[in-house]
Amino acid sequence: MRRRDLIKVVAGSAIAWPLAARAQQPERMKRIGVLSGLTVDDPEIQARREAFQHELAELGWSVERNVEIDYRWGGGDNPESIRKYAAELVALAPDVILATTGAIVGALQDLSRAVPIVFAGVVDPVGGGFVDSLARPGGNTTGFLLFEYSLSGKWLELLKQVAPSVMRAAVLRNTANPAGNAQFGVIQTVAQSLGVELSPLNMRNANEIERGLTMFARTANAGLIVTANPSGATHRSLIVSLASKYQLPAVYPFRFYTTNGGLISYGPDFVDQYRRAAGYVARILKGEKPADMAVQAPTKYEMVINLKTAKALGITVPISLLGRADEVIE
Repeated sequence: MRRRDLIKVVAGSAIAWPLAARAQQPERMKRIGVLSGLTVDDPEIQARREAFQHELAELGWSVERNVEIDYRWGGGDNPESIRKYAAELVALAPDVILATTGAIVGALQDLSRAVPIVFAGVVDPVGGGFVDSLARPGGNTTGFLLFEYSLSGKWLELLKQVAPSVMRAAVLRNTANPAGNAQFGVIQTVAQSLGVELSPLNMRNANEIERGLTMFARTANAGLIVTANPSGATHRSLIVSLASKYQLPAVYPFRFYTTNGGLISYGPDFVDQYRRAAGYVARILKGEKPADMAVQAPTKYEMVINLKTAKALGITVPISLLGRADEVIE
């Protein structure tokens, strides 16, 4: 090769190298924060996390490739833990935060109205002041409803179907949570027509739950309804064991109570909510604004019946109810 041609090749290569290096530079790693109301050792976490990350990967966002995820655990209804971990996540300057429960969304909004928030499992986001409306959320927050309050009345209907002799029902709720009071209000509207006397019991902590159920269980023809609340989820093993100890037919809001030994549950599929939330998170990572993304209702509900528990309670579950169940545990 002549000297002049060699110089051209070398010069051309020198120009190409920085261009190639620029072209091969990886895209900026996106950051997602996740703040859950459960405790870090809760077995329910694994299924939700897998569903969330799997759906993100399907949509082009894989951990360690183009996104990193920081998880924090609120520990039930503990306000101090929620505020602490909310502050930690906001300080990390994530591109979006996935949140569960109204208390968590409220804590995050108190800290920032700029960081996008997607919630999965908030009962009344409009009443809680988290969004302007379901169709046009406005602000930095959107997500997926846990359910409409009307669902609460179905729990008492199920209790009477599975245990027709029940004349009195304890309703576990958290009076500090407006959603818990609203759920109880709907159950009250159904109780009179079914001839059931209600006894509201608070469930802010384990001692309160045990004391309330122990006293209530002294009444005859008694049953139990557990409303949707982070405290209930945190203390579900205690609640289920007390229902078994005192032979109380009980209806729960989520599947994880029934797989833990509860009699029957009816409510939204929480794992599916995490899967759908991943879709909103992916859209926000690509530049969409929460303000323009409508809050959506659940699309998948599930009824789960534990026949082993029914047998221990001396209950014969009606065939009509078994036929409607999405899952029967034997």
